[in-house]
Amino acid sequence: MPETARSRAASLAHLRRDGLAKGDPIPLPLTMAAIFHNPGDGAGYSQYGRYSNATWDAVEHMLAHLEDAPCVGFPSGMAAISAVFFGLLKTGDRVLLPSDGYHATRALAERFLKPFGIAYDLRPTSTFLDGGFDGYRLVYVETPSNPRLDICDITAVAEAAHRAGAMVVVDNTTMTPFGQRPLDLGADIVVAADTKAANGHSDVLFGHVASRNPDIIAAVTGWRETAGGIPGPFEAWLVHRGLETLDVRFDRMCTSAEVIAKRLKNHHAVSGLRYPGLEGDPSHNLARAQMERFGFLVSFELASEDKAEDFINNCTLMQAATSFGGVHTSAERRAKRGDAVPPGFVRLSVGCEPAEELWQAIEASLDKIGA
Repeated sequence: MPETARSRAASLAHLRRDGLAKGDPIPLPLTMAAIFHNPGDGAGYSQYGRYSNATWDAVEHMLAHLEDAPCVGFPSGMAAISAVFFGLLKTGDRVLLPSDGYHATRALAERFLKPFGIAYDLRPTSTFLDGGFDGYRLVYVETPSNPRLDICDITAVAEAAHRAGAMVVVDNTTMTPFGQRPLDLGADIVVAADTKAANGHSDVLFGHVASRNPDIIAAVTGWRETAGGIPGPFEAWLVHRGLETLDVRFDRMCTSAEVIAKRLKNHHAVSGLRYPGLEGDPSHNLARAQMERFGFLVSFELASEDKAEDFINNCTLMQAATSFGGVHTSAERRAKRGDAVPPGFVRLSVGCEPAEELWQAIEASLDKIGA
């Protein structure tokens, strides 16, 4: 881990220290309030629950520490993405989206941006630079893409998009700030679903927007305040607690994924394996240059829909579930979610179980289904 990442990890759980008075609780208190005592001029103080909350402030402070940029919290990753789109775009603008990224982003563009006169185009992640970025107001990147784990060069995209006058947004959900730092690579905005690894316990929905541009932060904050897309204080409190162990969990998950991906590559039942950390993966060289870790997601194909379902359901250390990034290893046959993948395509999210025991369970389930 680079020195700056180690420093961020070391200080993450101590961000409240300097503000504590004698006798204050060290764990973050939960502030459940819609209204606040506010006589006279209320400027600079909490006034109403749609505008501010002490628990939000604490989790946004943590996220800002990780991103090295101001952050705005939202009740889900899609709420964060929506705030970027609706806070920054207007009729007549054009957006470029990945054709192989998270399907809900494309659905948002089709169902809601398009009727407002905001056009969009699609482009595969692996060839995202092809065709340039002239005419776009916003270029949206998801790398590694979900679920195939293709990668594009964030720095090259940012440089070309900026020359064309476009803003660059990177969905960094799969990597977290410990695995990849898009703002350092030239992106204008990061969005992420902290529902995943950031919280880590699969018990809350949350998202955030990060940017070093104060006008962007003002726009998405204004959208949140006016549209009411605010996180609940209890959800923010859970994410704050989860973030304190993100470094430990993420390190364990990525390390285990590297071990398991290498073994999956040699299993007779597995084909089409993708993991950026594998030598020979189409994305490996770029991943080595761009990413601080290779992530905890692995994708591969099994021979049929039934074999994929049997593999997931019969593995004793795996949950059959959508989403990813939790302490539990989970997997999903992504064709049933509408992704353009073969019927036997599996997205595996490696959790925090001991790697050898996890591999034994995975291998036993693969051996049972056969080739």
